[in-house]
Amino acid sequence: MLKTRVMGDRVGAYAVCFEVNISEHWNAVAVRQTFSGRVSQILDSWTSGKSGQVSGKGSHDIDKYNALHDDKKTSVEGRNAAYVDLVNSYYNLATDFYEWGWGQSFHFAERLQGEDFGMSIARHEYYLAMRLGIKPSDHVLDCGCGIGGPLRNIGRFTSAKVTGVTLNQYQVDRGNRLCQEAHLDDRCRLVQADFHKLPFAEATFNSCYSIEACCHSPDRVDVYSEVFRVLKPGGYFASYEWCLTEKHDPLNERHVWSKKKIEEGDGLPGLTLTTSCDAALKRAGFEIIESRDAALDPNPGGEPWYKILTASYNLASREGLFRLQFTYWGTFMMNIVLNFMEFVGIAPRGSGKVREMLRQAQLGLVAGGEMGTFTPMYVVIGRKPL
Repeated sequence: MLKTRVMGDRVGAYAVCFEVNISEHWNAVAVRQTFSGRVSQILDSWTSGKSGQVSGKGSHDIDKYNALHDDKKTSVEGRNAAYVDLVNSYYNLATDFYEWGWGQSFHFAERLQGEDFGMSIARHEYYLAMRLGIKPSDHVLDCGCGIGGPLRNIGRFTSAKVTGVTLNQYQVDRGNRLCQEAHLDDRCRLVQADFHKLPFAEATFNSCYSIEACCHSPDRVDVYSEVFRVLKPGGYFASYEWCLTEKHDPLNERHVWSKKKIEEGDGLPGLTLTTSCDAALKRAGFEIIESRDAALDPNPGGEPWYKILTASYNLASREGLFRLQFTYWGTFMMNIVLNFMEFVGIAPRGSGKVREMLRQAQLGLVAGGEMGTFTPMYVVIGRKPL
């Protein structure tokens, strides 16, 4: 039975070492889905017209999205100015694919020895909850919540009230349905909002976390400042950030290619350096408690976060079927299947192009991970002064 020890601390308040049986807590994850269940969900979403690809508010045109990332048509400044349309259209297009292929928690995690994928995802979330020292009486903000996988898991794990914000209305509707299914709607809810303009009064929340979401902002200082505003004095903010590392060389063609693929395939205005997050946190008024690249933490016998995105024909391996899609023949077959489903009217028009957009992101992410030029888990923890 796998156990891991995680140090949860709130400097100036208390320090306690938690021993967490991840296997037991993974079994208690808020909403579990089998692979067949996720397939049924995406088919129902497509055929019923509920999919964000069909009914999402705002643009759900893959060609318009691609034009926003075409440097010949849209500048970096143009993408930054259009970040609302860029991010909203991206998640209208990609949310069903994410849930089908990845589950309800849209983030990465390194895998410790003995863990499976789901356990690593849950541990990654619980770590933030413990670092924040969340108590059952707390009101917590999830800044950029997707369809609320972490929100529900942390809500159940801590018994706290958790409110999530996402720009995308389709994700709000889907996430709140899942909260009801998990019988957590009395303390977990999603709200449609721009995290640059949070619809909450000052000093509303005891703590806030963000998991791979602030990368969608063109201005980290502005987002962090909004989090600062809605936190109570003494409140903590913890975030996993998508960043370029100090190894990124803007004159290296391979590095630049990887960066561009990640931005195009993941709805990002532009990636920034790890040091920019530290500087933004300070400018927003936070005391920095910790910042580090968690992808560099010692992990003997484990797997890096990008391993699951690498191609493999070994169907007997963990996630072998999932990784098969990244091989030449897997990609070939996926394209045939999606094109056929589009042709007969099962999949929305443009689904094949959406899948190819996500595949290009996969190529950029693996390259960035292998080169060490990109990390999806730069941890920043800040405290709002009393």
